[in-house]
Amino acid sequence: MEQVVETHVLEEILDKNGRNKSSIISILQDIQEKYRYIPKEVFSYLAEKLDMSTAKIYGVATFYENFSLEAKGRYIIKICDGTACHVRKSIPILETLYKELKLSKEKITTDDLLFTVETVSCLGACGLAPVVTVNDKVYGAMTPDKTIALLNELREEVKHAENEK
Repeated sequence: MEQVVETHVLEEILDKNGRNKSSIISILQDIQEKYRYIPKEVFSYLAEKLDMSTAKIYGVATFYENFSLEAKGRYIIKICDGTACHVRKSIPILETLYKELKLSKEKITTDDLLFTVETVSCLGACGLAPVVTVNDKVYGAMTPDKTIALLNELREEVKHAENEK
């Protein structure tokens, strides 16, 4: 269920960044902010508009770890597995996320593009271990039960937003 890339959105991003080769990182950041990843069809479009090779743009997008070429969910859940979190049982939380969302180490995003689960080495909140973030909001002292409650809250938030449309 991939998103359709809209040409007018790309044009607005290019205009905002000055249609400059030197702005490629900012352009890619803006595209990723809009779509939550960098869709493959963007590369040839940008190459044409910026007079750059597709390979060069792809090289920039794959060099920086913060860029993603895979579709990500509306909610990006990061589970810390650093030492403090691991010792305080982050793995059962990860297993709960995988089970509840029908995901795995290989399949990290739900089919409806609602959730993406990523494991990270450290979130820098060791005193709150074990820690989960949802779109960079920190949730400390997590347990499998708190994780299920958090997922239910997020699902309700989506239902509420859809009902307001």
